Amino acid sequence: MRRIAVAAAGAVAALGLAACGAPSESAGGDQEEALIVGATAVPAGEVLAFVRDELAADAGLDLRIQEYSDYNAPNAALAEGELDANLYQHEPFLDDYNANSGTDLVAVTPVYLPPLGLYSFTADSLDDLADGATVALPNDPTNEYRALLLLQEGGLITLAEGTEESSFSLSDIEDNPRDLEFQEIDAAQLPRSLEDVDAAVVNANYALEAGISANEDAILLEEFEGSPYVNVLAARSDNQDDPRISELAELLTSDEVAAFVEETYGGTIIPVADAS
Repeated sequence: MRRIAVAAAGAVAALGLAACGAPSESAGGDQEEALIVGATAVPAGEVLAFVRDELAADAGLDLRIQEYSDYNAPNAALAEGELDANLYQHEPFLDDYNANSGTDLVAVTPVYLPPLGLYSFTADSLDDLADGATVALPNDPTNEYRALLLLQEGGLITLAEGTEESSFSLSDIEDNPRDLEFQEIDAAQLPRSLEDVDAAVVNANYALEAGISANEDAILLEEFEGSPYVNVLAARSDNQDDPRISELAELLTSDEVAAFVEETYGGTIIPVADAS
């Protein structure tokens, strides 16, 4: 049986929380004001750190990074003006946040695709997943729907025809031939939940933080081609045309960043140039 090391997940989450409200060291630059960008630690924080350390100064950009360990705080901070931009979410999540919060955050540019994966301590393949197994799902609506689509792609469930992201529930599972049981869990806690459930659908950033490799450890992995879940650089409608944000968008979609992502994550994270 494969065992995936996740002991570091709790420590990483704690570090992420400690980083909230503490901007990273500046890269320097010629801009009068620093550009403060929120991110989850991995991969967004690491990608932004590469830009800050290797590219920002030459572009005259003073880039500072503020890390978060959950999925809602970076959008709230952006909407309230504590951040100038953020990088960590796909556009369906952003749209859902706007609809529920009355905000007007906008996607500036796509950056990379982090695939969703199904992981297990006890099953080495889908065939090994026992009847009646308990599967943990992310509890935010866009990623839970995405997780159900992944399980459907793997032949584990069938959703009722016409099921939509805006109004779905677990009762929309029309066919569940293995009688799987589902637990809805905060996305950040999913790697840790693998100790207690038979399998879990985990977002790529939290999998990476926990030392889980999508390419090596996933028993089911989201398809890249045509995915709407590419992570985007987001801003507010009132600052999306800020020249500093335009400069950051250009750097994030550069060949240098694509090469960094490919080398660092070995195909687990796909740069936007390769995901389209």
